[in-house]
Amino acid sequence: MSEAIDASINTSVILDADRDTGIATITLNRPDRLNSLSHDLLQSLSTAISDVAIDESIRVVIITGSGRAFCAGADTDEMTGGSGDGPHKSGPGGAEALRRGFELAHKVILGIYEMEKPVIAVINGTAVGAGFDLACACDIRIASDTARFMAAYIHVGLFPGYGGTWLYPRVLGPAKAAELMYTGNFLEIDEAKNLGFVNDVVSSEELFATANKMARQIANGPPIAIKLAKMMMRRGMNMDLESSLEMSAAVEAITLSSEDHVEGMAALRQKRRPEFKGN
Repeated sequence: MSEAIDASINTSVILDADRDTGIATITLNRPDRLNSLSHDLLQSLSTAISDVAIDESIRVVIITGSGRAFCAGADTDEMTGGSGDGPHKSGPGGAEALRRGFELAHKVILGIYEMEKPVIAVINGTAVGAGFDLACACDIRIASDTARFMAAYIHVGLFPGYGGTWLYPRVLGPAKAAELMYTGNFLEIDEAKNLGFVNDVVSSEELFATANKMARQIANGPPIAIKLAKMMMRRGMNMDLESSLEMSAAVEAITLSSEDHVEGMAALRQKRRPEFKGN
């Protein structure tokens, strides 16, 4: 029987961590607000990300949204003219307080991007503004055929404060990133697929089955090798080739001396599936 932990961080974020499969699913759960990132949701999301990052039984993480959207960006009710309070609303602290107000959002983006474990965005609908940035921070993106993307900041006179100016060029290329940031146009799903921004596009009915199939494949792989591969891909984007090769040799020495490598070679010779333990 599967040992699953359903740990609701609060009503705005739900964490479902299954230790048998090694898959954790984090669901943004404000469907009435299109899963917009309120301060409370960001706090809960940060906690969920931290929890799965340190849980050695979890090998892969899925992030998705409830209802008909992935994430509609920062909660506009907590911004200028809205009735709620939040770190993105001008107050007596001025620009410096607003700058510090991004610390939690940046913790979330960095927590996803730098997590040792692969993170899959399961995009069930619109991903706009900070929601687009959230999807960009993930390693893999699987989207429904109803998904759309927009760097919406320009429509309300804002700069992409959740990391978009760094993320967009790396996942979309500089020309397309500039177009999306300067115009605020939608990136439709067919173009997103053609650009390689999303790994797969399926119907809404097939979305979670497709994502779970990939997650299980990753979770069944060698954890050490996968963690190191993600680390080197992230670090390698800011290295020259020679430095990357030198580091890769050191990193490969770790996997060559691992028990998982011994198991993988034994399984290859015995023509069976390997059982990787992360040792």
